[in-house]
Amino acid sequence: MQPILVSACLMGRPVRYDGRAKTLHDRLLSRWKAEGRLIPFCPEVAAGLPTPRPPAEIAPGDDAAAVLDGQGAIRTIDDTDVTAAFLTGARLTVTLAQRHGCRHALLIDGSPSCGSDFVYSGRFDGIRQPGRGVVAEALIRAGVAVYTPARIEDLAAALES
Repeated sequence: MQPILVSACLMGRPVRYDGRAKTLHDRLLSRWKAEGRLIPFCPEVAAGLPTPRPPAEIAPGDDAAAVLDGQGAIRTIDDTDVTAAFLTGARLTVTLAQRHGCRHALLIDGSPSCGSDFVYSGRFDGIRQPGRGVVAEALIRAGVAVYTPARIEDLAAALES
């Protein structure tokens, strides 16, 4: 049975920047949990960031690839550079995936770490834009397929093939 990395906030853990969870109530997730396949993680917490913490976004004009390549930044709403912590979280997540042989991940969307379909503009204005977070980008570079809760059926199909 293939293990699945999953954002800890989707599992009900209060690890998001605002100290809350974003619990995903889904029959597939429940089944995979019962099967012991899930590897929950929070890259920001693993990197030592507190909960709660100031919201952070990839800087305007940058993207996850630029951040991973040392040419972009992630900043908090008060303009504190938290790039190093997010890069540490990405590295730890890839290491965890490799250690457990995970080829699939289910990540919360919108996060500067875990987003895979969209992230926010970097201006803290609530505007979504297509893009990935640094963990999603790092996992994809490492050969791990990344899915959002909206695409959980696609993940199930991939696991069956």
